[in-house]
Amino acid sequence: MRVPDLLRNRDFDLYLCGVVLSEIGSRGTFAANLFHIYTLTESTLQTGLVGLFQAGALVALSPLGGVYADRLQRRRLLQVTQTLSLFVSLALATLTITGTITPWQILVSVLLNTAAETFDRPARQSLIPALVRKEDLVGAFALLNPSREIAILIGPALAGLLIAGFGPQAMYLTDVASYAAMVLILQLLRVPPTSSEARRGGVRANIREGFAWLRHRPLILQLIGLDLACSLFAAYRALLPALSTDVLDVGPSGYGILSAAPSAGALIGSALLFRLVRSVRSGHIILGATAAYGLAAITLAQAPGFALALAGAMGLGMFDAMHTTIRHATVQLEVPDEIRGRVTSTYQIASRGGPALGDLNVGAIASVLGPVTAMSLGGVVPILAAAVAAVRGRRVRDYQVPQHAHGRRT
Repeated sequence: MRVPDLLRNRDFDLYLCGVVLSEIGSRGTFAANLFHIYTLTESTLQTGLVGLFQAGALVALSPLGGVYADRLQRRRLLQVTQTLSLFVSLALATLTITGTITPWQILVSVLLNTAAETFDRPARQSLIPALVRKEDLVGAFALLNPSREIAILIGPALAGLLIAGFGPQAMYLTDVASYAAMVLILQLLRVPPTSSEARRGGVRANIREGFAWLRHRPLILQLIGLDLACSLFAAYRALLPALSTDVLDVGPSGYGILSAAPSAGALIGSALLFRLVRSVRSGHIILGATAAYGLAAITLAQAPGFALALAGAMGLGMFDAMHTTIRHATVQLEVPDEIRGRVTSTYQIASRGGPALGDLNVGAIASVLGPVTAMSLGGVVPILAAAVAAVRGRRVRDYQVPQHAHGRRT
């Protein structure tokens, strides 16, 4: 069978491998951070503080990260951010091995890693057009996103196994190795120099352009609102350690599996979406997936055993992938290439900041009501939001992604 031209592109293949390795390490470390804090404190509120530290870095630095993704050579910027995260994970491993680790040190590491990612992700996204031909760009995104989901699936599961066998320090050291591999791969890439109109304006003016672009896109703002209904009130990451150890009694290995299950569901959701989007209106898929996300959250919370909890966790990933893919495709269709970094970074304040603040919100509620009640109540919110949008949100309900946008995500 003939290998597609895209997979014979040396630089894209190297980059794809590097992204997968980096995602495995960073996602595994984030899962380890949550479990590590919970085992040190036995507090869902303190575990939820991970989200507060993430959100702080995202809100403060995301716009700046987008500007510099449009101003600087993206490969060099990525090498700097990956190296910073490498040293953060190395410090975590050292503190854990020596027995001097404290919850606040883990929280600071989350802050530093998220700060690096606010510069990393817009640059990572914007680098791809420099690696492939224009006609291969959609195929590149179609390959990159499932590969990323596989990495997100592997990372938390790997974290659970390593924590169970050797402790959190094993995951942190694995993360160090993944960052080192990415830095080396970036050095091997042949990337032509780029120029950007962002260099012709001031930093503040460049930041305002990203916000202004989104402010005049009411459809995207409504889609973001539906996403926030899920991520702010039905967040699950900060509750998985408590559900795994105190409710389901499955320990760190079960925690790793539960943490990985949403990514497995996301792969299924992506496959279903390719079929549904050709015959079902995109707005209907968004509304249905938003409501189903709430039902999946309630299923995870109320599950009497591990099997049903696993199904609920997979459902969270599956339905999140369905409405997120359409939302990302909408942005991808409309954003001009010359401001892609700035718009991506502005957009990620909601797309990544929402789950981060959701961890804090749901963790705080769980500290009072317990994880089962907190997640059950949170699951009701996306259901209500989808119902209101179905009745009053004609712009969302009637929306249809143009056919040439299928499979492409930001």
